[in-house]
Amino acid sequence: MIKKHIVSDSSQIYFEFDKAESSFIWDKSGKKFIDFSSAWNVTNLGWNHPEVNQAVIDQLGKTSYAPFWTLTDIQTQFAEALAAVLPAELDTCVRATGGTEANEEAIKIARAYTGKKKIVGFKNSYHGQSVEELALTYPSETIVGSAPADFIQIDFPSIDSAKSDKEILMEFSTNLESVLKNNDVAAIIAEAGIVTGGGQTTIAPSGFVKIIRELTTRYGVLFILDEVGTGFSRCGKLFGMEIEGIVPDIATFAKAISNGAAAIGALVTRAEIINKTENEAVLISTFGWTPLASAAALKVLEIHQRDRIWEKAASDGEYIVARLKEKLSDNPKIKNIRGIGMEIAVTFNDNIDARKIYQELFELGLIVAIDGNNFQIMPTLTIDRRTLDEGLNILIDAL
Repeated sequence: MIKKHIVSDSSQIYFEFDKAESSFIWDKSGKKFIDFSSAWNVTNLGWNHPEVNQAVIDQLGKTSYAPFWTLTDIQTQFAEALAAVLPAELDTCVRATGGTEANEEAIKIARAYTGKKKIVGFKNSYHGQSVEELALTYPSETIVGSAPADFIQIDFPSIDSAKSDKEILMEFSTNLESVLKNNDVAAIIAEAGIVTGGGQTTIAPSGFVKIIRELTTRYGVLFILDEVGTGFSRCGKLFGMEIEGIVPDIATFAKAISNGAAAIGALVTRAEIINKTENEAVLISTFGWTPLASAAALKVLEIHQRDRIWEKAASDGEYIVARLKEKLSDNPKIKNIRGIGMEIAVTFNDNIDARKIYQELFELGLIVAIDGNNFQIMPTLTIDRRTLDEGLNILIDAL
């Protein structure tokens, strides 16, 4: 849709945003909403975090921009801090402005490093807005100007299958190996056991990521782990890779990396990979890691570590799922309720008009994310229990 000369996302309810703080948003009329979307996993620490804001203000007094062929102290401090909380193998950062750019950089690096072109992705997942990234995971008939021959789409091994977890994983392993053994794949890109983008919230059985790591290692294929949605405590660990204890070849980050204070993304990999690919992959970004964005990101990472935000996310996530299942598990409207940490889905049966319920929630003062018949429940990770219960009561009562 077009509103006031600007294109907006027509899948979500349009409203004129005025201000936000903690777990609340106000529109221009002054109406207050409880936010159960965190701007799709951006404001994990709550809206308008004062410490993050102050870090940006302090940096503004020094410099707001630095060209990509230079480095500032704040950029190197953030790189050192990020590398320090990741596995030792992931020691080299590439600057980006967001998830789309970081994942594009990952694809370029993988092709340059392996000398192969094909990239494996999962159907109906989401890794960015470029034509190439959409062609990687979306149905080919919806893509304009794509090169689908360079991409291999495979089915995501969802726990929604009628099969046992063991059967799902065995079938997935067989299918993935049949693709990789052709020796023409540069990389596979996946999230850490869940699809957070595009409104899906599909979950794989535990062991999914370990299978990818084992098979990519066996066949000389790079494993790109997209941590744009799973990173920064959302899934009950600081990073999604910690859930199954694996180390990818490349990890990409964005969204909650700066808590929404500035546009920034990051790619982290091994120095050996960058040394081989740096020139061919053309790893430059005009606005990647501006000093303002780097200052925000450094403070965000400090807060996550200091306050162990992931522990609260794990605990609150269990509470949300248990509460929803207690009240709604027998509700004929609902197909399933599931989640990892505070990345939670309420999925409706096909005969239910989820959009109508979404509109009702909005009118009652609760914002969730919607795609088709799926609600994504993603409160800020710092939400207090009283506000969390208030939002859950609105959702439960509406259903």
